[in-house]
Amino acid sequence: MPVRILIADDDVSIRYLLRRILEERPGWEVCGEASNGNDAVAKIKQLAPDLAIIDLAMPDKNGIEAARQILSVSPLTAMLLLTVQEVSAELARAAREAGFRGAVTKGSGREVVTALETLLDKGTMFQVEGSAERA
Repeated sequence: MPVRILIADDDVSIRYLLRRILEERPGWEVCGEASNGNDAVAKIKQLAPDLAIIDLAMPDKNGIEAARQILSVSPLTAMLLLTVQEVSAELARAAREAGFRGAVTKGSGREVVTALETLLDKGTMFQVEGSAERA
């Protein structure tokens, strides 16, 4: 059974690029996309993906707010926060509290794949100010 991933980002080009990178991996499939926080919550509730990549800055509901709701409706979905800004210690703390198991910048698709692999192995990965904290 494939690993099912939902991508939530308000930028259609980011969603397209992530889809291409993720679907190159054998056994991974993008089962849905969302363009705002409310849509992300609804689609995760409907699709129950294994993993969700959620942008921090989205309309209607930011990634942190969406994650809090997602955690209550789909607690088994592992969530990765994606952001254009550097992940500060404060943002990492807020992300953990909201239910994220990882946070990375949009700098490289390779970092996203590495983080998702870590989440699939039941670990965590927070790329805090240039260094990756893994557990």
